Amino acid sequence: MRIVGLTGGIGSGKSTVSNLFKAHGIPVVDADVVARNVLKKGTGGWRKVVAAFGNEILLPSGEVDRPKLGQIVFNDPDKRQLLNRLLAPYISTGILLEVFKLWLKGCKTITLDVPLLFEANMDKWTKPIIVVWVDPQTQLERLMSRDGTTAEEANSRINAQMPLDLKKTKADVVIDNSGSLDDLNERFREALADVKRPLTWAEFGLCRDGALVAFVSILCCVIVCRKVFL
Repeated sequence: MRIVGLTGGIGSGKSTVSNLFKAHGIPVVDADVVARNVLKKGTGGWRKVVAAFGNEILLPSGEVDRPKLGQIVFNDPDKRQLLNRLLAPYISTGILLEVFKLWLKGCKTITLDVPLLFEANMDKWTKPIIVVWVDPQTQLERLMSRDGTTAEEANSRINAQMPLDLKKTKADVVIDNSGSLDDLNERFREALADVKRPLTWAEFGLCRDGALVAFVSILCCVIVCRKVFL
């Protein structure tokens, strides 16, 4: 099984690239979706976060007010680290469960869409690693336009993440999204060619079909050996 790591930064266009993978038939495990699920009312993650941040982060329904919580942690590095520590075990487990479901379906290539791929040390489980990159000014302008924020607010959110230039140095493939949508589609097609190359033997061995082949091979060897030595 080939597990592609997809990451980027806020306002870089990572979600657009994630949707392009889906459109080309490659399933995506989205860490943001998993994170929303582990924060649902009554879950273990919800209880941990409410205990740490108080009931003031809750909506009248009891669900977490995500924009309010986001504003709190983006402006306080210590609280941001605390939130990450509280949710990391639940998010990791949720991601592994989604990967396992896709393995059972026989998927040979999947994409992990994880904003904190490097920070959570999940990059060691993915190959290739794709980073969606934009130049700092474009990132700032897009974020301000998308969220209707001031430059100061946008910079605060950008600076709360690992710099894109640093992520770029850790990538196997860089998709430059500083240009137009047509440019992005062209860069994506180039990256897709790398993703769709034939599986290595090690990758095939990790997928469901490879595991079945290995099991059948071992079973046949056992049967032959029994016939030879009995």
